[in-house]
Amino acid sequence: MATDYYGVLGLARGASDTDIKKAYRRLARDLHPDVNPDPEAKERFQEVSRAYQALTDPEKRRIVDLGGDPFDSGAGAGAGGFGTAGFGGLGDIMDAFFGGGATARGPRSRVRAGGDALIRLDLDLDETVFGTTKDITVDTAVLCDACTGAGTAPGTHPTTCTTCSGRGEVQSVQRSFLGQVVSSRPCPTCAGTGQVIPEPCPKCGGEGRVRARRTIPVKVPAGVEDGMRIRLTGHGEVGPGGGPAGDLYVEIAERPHDVFTRDGEDLHCRVTLPMTAAALGTTLTLETLDGREEVDIRPGTQSGSVLTLRAKGAPRLRATGRGNLMVHVEVETPTRLDAEQEKLLRELAALRGEDRPAAAGAEGHGGLFSRLFK
Repeated sequence: MATDYYGVLGLARGASDTDIKKAYRRLARDLHPDVNPDPEAKERFQEVSRAYQALTDPEKRRIVDLGGDPFDSGAGAGAGGFGTAGFGGLGDIMDAFFGGGATARGPRSRVRAGGDALIRLDLDLDETVFGTTKDITVDTAVLCDACTGAGTAPGTHPTTCTTCSGRGEVQSVQRSFLGQVVSSRPCPTCAGTGQVIPEPCPKCGGEGRVRARRTIPVKVPAGVEDGMRIRLTGHGEVGPGGGPAGDLYVEIAERPHDVFTRDGEDLHCRVTLPMTAAALGTTLTLETLDGREEVDIRPGTQSGSVLTLRAKGAPRLRATGRGNLMVHVEVETPTRLDAEQEKLLRELAALRGEDRPAAAGAEGHGGLFSRLFK
């Protein structure tokens, strides 16, 4: 009775080449004599290698599927050893352990995906806060319009590589004490594609792509920050052979503002008040990004105070609402007084008992100047 080679690998009839290869790799990793010295494992490994040879050779597999045994006549079954029905070829062992070896990988496609591109976009603060639409100019690889990515001259087509016969790789065989060692490498003539272009496209030289400058509109959402990137899918480099384009990333660079600084969604600014305005209170007109705002300064406002204008900052990019505008107050002390101003200020100090402030730490010290020296 013919051996059930599918059953040896634990597969059902009609299994795909991929399933056969996976099953062989799985069993070979456990049963190979270099891994498992058990004599029974050695015999089992011989069976598995024999089944793998029978099912990966199209002619042998046809005999198996017809109910026969391709090794009955002795063809291909030597006295054991590598390259026979014993342990199997070294290429099979390499394939089992490393997923490569002498197993043909086939030609690779000339069409490959393109790379991503990055461009910087300088924006003013109000543009990042409220959003905008900008046209950017990029210089990237685009699809060749003369050959539409084929890389061939009009009326011509790629031909099969004569060096590798369309396989995309060439093999070399070396003999060692283990048997034949078969190694594969990409074909140097066709670069592994299995095809050559006898008459390249005169515009792209066979690449299927050319460099071109184009203008792309970029919609900048409200609330973006310095350093953030906007992704434009499919606007990057077109791949070799007219392959799908990568993505274009637009990196935001926020220019410094003359008045406002930004901390996330909050804006900050500084205002300087005369000493009298801080003491008596006033109304300050402040130019914000939203327009003019009236800011009430309470009497007695101290230097270093922070006034908060709600919802006058930047929008929250991934949430609702806006940040705040933080107004930092600095009180300015006059450095030059005329005689009349000095007289009035001294009279005020005397009325408030602040003309002779006590040193810091003294009992009962108080007054404006003493508090300044705490």
